[in-house]
Amino acid sequence: MNNRAVSQQPGWYYRLSSFFKQKFGEPVYKIPIDAGFSCPNRDGTTGRNGCIYCYNPSFAPFGGNSAAISISDQIQRGRKKNKQAHYLAYFQSYTNTYAPLERLKTLYDEALSASDIVGLSIATRPDCISEEILDLLGKYARRYHIWVEYGLQSVHDHTLKKINRGHDSASFARAVKLTHNRSIYICAHVILGLPGETPAMMLETIDFLNRLGIDGIKFHHLQVIINTELAVQYAQGEVAVYEEAAEYIAVLCDCLERLSPDIVIHRLASRATSEELLLAPHWPEGPGQIASLTGEELKKRGTHQGFFFK
Repeated sequence: MNNRAVSQQPGWYYRLSSFFKQKFGEPVYKIPIDAGFSCPNRDGTTGRNGCIYCYNPSFAPFGGNSAAISISDQIQRGRKKNKQAHYLAYFQSYTNTYAPLERLKTLYDEALSASDIVGLSIATRPDCISEEILDLLGKYARRYHIWVEYGLQSVHDHTLKKINRGHDSASFARAVKLTHNRSIYICAHVILGLPGETPAMMLETIDFLNRLGIDGIKFHHLQVIINTELAVQYAQGEVAVYEEAAEYIAVLCDCLERLSPDIVIHRLASRATSEELLLAPHWPEGPGQIASLTGEELKKRGTHQGFFFK
């Protein structure tokens, strides 16, 4: 983004809700969209089995059964009941720039045609972006609020290879550089607790993102979902997860302390759509409790987001 988001609130971390209130003067909500995209890591372009943790119904809107529903109908279903509000259309499922430019424009235009949609948030891979696509998004950014969410997960290439990610960290850095100076906000996805990663390695991922000058970050904890290669490895005792939320929150707070205070936190932890799809971990704490406990932990430490940022 040309003018990077700047945290002005006194909280312990820079919440997306605070950013929206600062920018729009009112709450803005995301409506998840499944536009029927595929992924180059599944169709043979990059690979066929996908990332070892990925099973789309575990995070897709309507449990992954929404691709046959029009975008306009998905937006209608996702609106808050009995509430006048504004929204971002969140193209979430699979790789949402992985199509010919004209098809992308048609889908994005349909989402933006609703009067209460103020922008787009587009989840994609860093190896599925181009000058032409970014030119299109840059044109939208003249009138609308645009986020591009790039999946990084880790800066460590040996980790990316282990999880069958299909790209390296240099690909992510190139995508971010290409996106800069177009009035597009950039969000990075990071998974904490990936196989073989130490807390120090996770902090190196945070340092990498600080240097690149991103605008937002979405944290996930490693979840073991059915029908994935990770589920097989977990059953064989080859990988571990944070069994207690407190373990994860401790590492998360270490990362927040290191993260630039100007980077907006889109999410603090993963959210599987159904407990039936989730093998581990099973935490009793929901997203609201995770946020509250994260704030309490930072308060107990006497720190906040960016406390150790250099």
